[in-house]
Amino acid sequence: MSQHSITLGFIPANRGFFSDKLAADMREKTIRAMKAAGVGVAVPSEKQTKVGCVETLPEAELCAGMFRRENVQGIVVGAMNFGDEQAVAWTVRQCGLDVPILIFGCQEEEVLRKSTSRRDSFCGLLSIGDALRQIGAKYTAAQRPICYPTDGSFAKDLDWFVRLCRVVNGVKGARYAQLGTRPEAFWTCRYDEHKLQHLGPTVVVQDFSEVLAGLAKISDADPDVQRAAAEIREYADCSKAKAEPIVRQARFEVYLRRFAEEHGIDAFAVQCWSSIQNNYGICACSTMSRLGNEGIPCACEVDVLGALSMHAALLASDSPAGLADWNNLHNEDDDLVNVWHCGVFPKCFAGEQPTMGANEILVSGGATRAADSVGLVEFRCKPGPLTLFRLAQEAEGPYKAIVAEGEVEDNRAKTFGAYGWCRIPNLQRFYRDVLLNHCPHHVAITQGHAGNALYEAFGKYLSSDVYHATQETPGLYTPRLPF
Repeated sequence: MSQHSITLGFIPANRGFFSDKLAADMREKTIRAMKAAGVGVAVPSEKQTKVGCVETLPEAELCAGMFRRENVQGIVVGAMNFGDEQAVAWTVRQCGLDVPILIFGCQEEEVLRKSTSRRDSFCGLLSIGDALRQIGAKYTAAQRPICYPTDGSFAKDLDWFVRLCRVVNGVKGARYAQLGTRPEAFWTCRYDEHKLQHLGPTVVVQDFSEVLAGLAKISDADPDVQRAAAEIREYADCSKAKAEPIVRQARFEVYLRRFAEEHGIDAFAVQCWSSIQNNYGICACSTMSRLGNEGIPCACEVDVLGALSMHAALLASDSPAGLADWNNLHNEDDDLVNVWHCGVFPKCFAGEQPTMGANEILVSGGATRAADSVGLVEFRCKPGPLTLFRLAQEAEGPYKAIVAEGEVEDNRAKTFGAYGWCRIPNLQRFYRDVLLNHCPHHVAITQGHAGNALYEAFGKYLSSDVYHATQETPGLYTPRLPF
């Protein structure tokens, strides 16, 4: 997986009563393991501290300054032996970085004998965790807390930690574009922008009249428009679509790309009906699908929290995200749900070449004309693992989030739009939690299984109560190893 050049700070905790040689060996092996995973490592050198570890107050101050200068996105604390808990706590406190922290300890060299040069990190890691709690620091324990850095379990824990660091830092620093207003009937898309800012993200708002005015200034002859139109025709089978709506879709795509570049946008929430159909003559789906396929999530119906959920899912999985309706329970299988939307899923979800269609829901309901409603990217999703995630606001109290992992599978049931039949164990229990905990009808989806990273990121670091499909008791998460 791509680590997106993430840099982690590493605190190799040492204590002088134990072997410096063993501590130095584990420090070097941990650094090698982190670099092998594609992670940048900020750590004191052997010339800066005793054997390159952290034990004393001056060493902690030096390490904290290094973390600040390199603006690390997460911190790995390794008890190379028992470790000095005060040095760890002081490094974390003095660096002043509100980032995720992973703690682990190194296993003994052999089954203990009286002659063994001991580490006792099993005991020391408890002291390190306690010291972090005393200074109010949030931290994550490795799934296998005591191990060798050369173990496969450490590599998997590091992968998990990097994913949750991407989510936490990405969401806290995100900029989401809100273009237009939600459908009047959809209270489910309401949110408190002020409360969202306290979580971290900033919302960049533009009235849809300004979008339409901006579109009017983009020429069909613009080279970017011509290029986008040609790519749209390859992206989906457009044989049943006329040339004019394809070019209009291309202009809309160019506008959004330029808006994202100008404003530093991480994800969009778009007024996708029915102003754009009645005033511009297209459905926005193809543009939103194409941007999403390139890693810029686009949420339907101005669902800003849906855009955040998609962005978080993308960061966790390192794979494009879509926004789906929890659309239908299968008549013959209580663990099979249809995840669906009109035609906005990224193409990477497709099990077949998508087709360009019109939004028959809007047309049949009399909201728009057929000629003005072309733009859906329709296909059946290919089989494979799927993560589903949603963040929701309450008027008071913490955010609430749901996370589930499932498998998209082939099924004889068919419908229109973009969709897949997803098997989720304990779906009925999970659906009841969704109902009781006020999560809306939209859910972010991404390929692969990244549920544990989302759970830890939101449940530990992003102030949310998280609910999971396999929880043993409704309302309580039961962790599942990510490997």
